[in-house]
Amino acid sequence: MALTPVGRRLREDLQQAHDLLQAGLARAEAAGLGAGRVRLGVIGTLGYELRPHLDAFRRRYPGSDVQFTEVVGSDPFTSLRTGETDVNVLWLPVAEPDLTVGPTVATGGRVLAVPVDHPLAARGSVSLEDLADHHVADLGPDAPEYWIDSMVPTRTPLGRRIPRGPAAHTFHEILSLVAAGVCVHPLGVLAARYNSHPPASPSCPSTTPPTCGWP
Repeated sequence: MALTPVGRRLREDLQQAHDLLQAGLARAEAAGLGAGRVRLGVIGTLGYELRPHLDAFRRRYPGSDVQFTEVVGSDPFTSLRTGETDVNVLWLPVAEPDLTVGPTVATGGRVLAVPVDHPLAARGSVSLEDLADHHVADLGPDAPEYWIDSMVPTRTPLGRRIPRGPAAHTFHEILSLVAAGVCVHPLGVLAARYNSHPPASPSCPSTTPPTCGWP
């Protein structure tokens, strides 16, 4: 009996998540934050995608507990630096000298969140060049530009500027601005799975996939 390729990949993914949670638990205990508690920072609805890993972790360590904290895209690293969270799940790259980047636990493409009556909503796909004709949300100065640029570039491949504004600090503020018709915004592909509420429709897959990792 042997694992199938899918089974091997699942085992590898579960092992990565397990190792990461163990590391977070060890850091929490070392810091005197309470044995068996890992504070996990996530953006938007990503926490639901982690449920199989967390369930496996809790079964193996019945006395453990995972506490979720929402991390905002406008300030993704402060909670780690202040100790509010032990581990954050963020898209890559993360190039902060005082933070440790763990294994990649998920990969996926981007989608563009647009209002349902937006001209781009009827198209099957869009390119980064299309964003030069529309505003995207501005996440402000507290998130490093290189990190924002990996998801929402400041310029298209041809060098056209992608206008930013209005301001948004959280994932849900971005969705509200999109629903109000004042901007469009690139998001991770999971946004289309969990946030296609009536006023807005995350749609139009783009081509360059970001990755999500554990800093």
